[in-house]
Amino acid sequence: MSFGEFLWSLLIFYFIFFYFMIVFRIIGDLFTDPEASGLAKTAWIVFLLFLPFISIFAYLIVRGRGMNERALARAEAAESAQQDYIRRTAGTADDPTAKIAKAHELLNSGAITQPEFDSLKSKVLA
Repeated sequence: MSFGEFLWSLLIFYFIFFYFMIVFRIIGDLFTDPEASGLAKTAWIVFLLFLPFISIFAYLIVRGRGMNERALARAEAAESAQQDYIRRTAGTADDPTAKIAKAHELLNSGAITQPEFDSLKSKVLA
């Protein structure tokens, strides 16, 4: 195998990989779009199977802008859900009652002394 054949094979592999990346991105966008009907999803999939290159270009022209908007909306929703989970798991940081209760637990366990508890309590209530 010559160097030219190797480069040609590498280029073909790149285009095949790129093709599958686009196809899977389109399929992922189709199945995560709540506004698309089942019939529309089925038609796009059949179109992708029988006329792959034409359907890829048609999908990107017709629904390309929406792909990005839907991906951004999903990313924002995932980030919001993650932040909510972190807040729930860590406890509410702004709740003075929870802070005082946590300090009282530390006092009862012996981790802090009474003056330290009083100091924490005064900081929370201030």
